[in-house]
Amino acid sequence: MTDNTGPGPTVTGWAPPPLPGRLSLTGDYAALTPLDAGRDASDLFAAYDGHPALWDFLSIGPFSAQSAFHRWMRAAVEAEDRVYFAVRDRTNGRALGLCALMRIKPEMGTIEIGTIVFSPALQKSRVATEAIHLLMDWAVSAGYRRVEWKCDSRNLASRRAAQRLGFSYEGVFRQHMVVKGRNRDTAWFAITDGDWPALREAFRVWLAPANFDASGRQKERLSDLTRLVRVADDPMLKRRE
Repeated sequence: MTDNTGPGPTVTGWAPPPLPGRLSLTGDYAALTPLDAGRDASDLFAAYDGHPALWDFLSIGPFSAQSAFHRWMRAAVEAEDRVYFAVRDRTNGRALGLCALMRIKPEMGTIEIGTIVFSPALQKSRVATEAIHLLMDWAVSAGYRRVEWKCDSRNLASRRAAQRLGFSYEGVFRQHMVVKGRNRDTAWFAITDGDWPALREAFRVWLAPANFDASGRQKERLSDLTRLVRVADDPMLKRRE
């Protein structure tokens, strides 16, 4: 029997990766550009307008006026602890959502994808899926050993998205935060660099044009392609199937 009580294995051949900086990423369907208040506030406010529930589980929003949204965005892009992106549909160049790389710890090789606010026009689209894939691929290729996804434990849509994208369930931190005056238990998910080669292939298969019929309907589900790679599935989702 292996003794697992001592220190973990030595990490060899690895060096802390770079910070993202003002990163731009482009795929077949999606483009991620550094968030810019002057360029993106108007398009994003219009994309989010009338959908206040998009902000239910976040510490920010909803924004009732474009001026308030613009002020928040100006401050957000100056933050030193995260990098915000506008998510664009490459067919028309419009910004339809935003997200961030955050809790960036190069010395530990960890990074989180968070503050994901995708408009209804972006949700459940190839653009949305590829946008997250681009961030995952950049992080692992840059040398990050672990990419995290965290959400309010009550946010079932985010938990389903994490699992579909190949993030493995790791548990719930109880009473982790107080957000907008409410308790937040936080569900944790992650992928490691060891998971990524198989997950990258799953994304390649799912995003291929051949995986969609003439009406744009998928032939293979991404969740089916990532199932064999995930170390653990979310028990909350199993109870609701």
